Amino acid sequence: MSLRKIATIGHPVLRTVARELTAEELARASTQALLDDLVETMRDANGAGLAANQIYEPVRICAIEQRKHNPRYPDKPAFPLTILVNPTIEPLSPETFLNYEGCLSVPDLRGEARRFAEIRVRAWDRDANPWVREIRGLTAGTFQHEIDHLEGKLFLDRVEDPRSLCTLREFERWHLASFAERARSLVARFGA
Repeated sequence: MSLRKIATIGHPVLRTVARELTAEELARASTQALLDDLVETMRDANGAGLAANQIYEPVRICAIEQRKHNPRYPDKPAFPLTILVNPTIEPLSPETFLNYEGCLSVPDLRGEARRFAEIRVRAWDRDANPWVREIRGLTAGTFQHEIDHLEGKLFLDRVEDPRSLCTLREFERWHLASFAERARSLVARFGA
């Protein structure tokens, strides 16, 4: 395993639609090593998720994990390490919420992105086994954020009101308390 460099906004790889993998490609030692590097890089950067194209590999793979006490996302509920290969999303209802998001590829910036409150995610796990789950609340926002990366989209593309954009410092100073209240409400309602 090794830490990879994370691409930042402006690099073309972040606007590239990632290609799907075959089961044979996924089984290769090089792809399995990429998965390990993806997880190690995400954890080192205190991310809640990381997509392969964020580490310059435009393939449809992402990792999601919300550890307790993550300093970047203290209000997100814990979620175990999940590897998604060739994921797709299906909204389960039209209900949405505004999620204050940040991104390792957009350093020191937060903004409100609209996300579906309930989704179904279909993918393979790292062994090409089918993985299907219904995901709700803040965690659903995390899944949508990472899968957007695989479509060449950044959370900035989902920001409806650019006045919500702020540095992390100003987010913590002016917006964290109100977002934390909104987050607690979502977690209480959806458990996630």
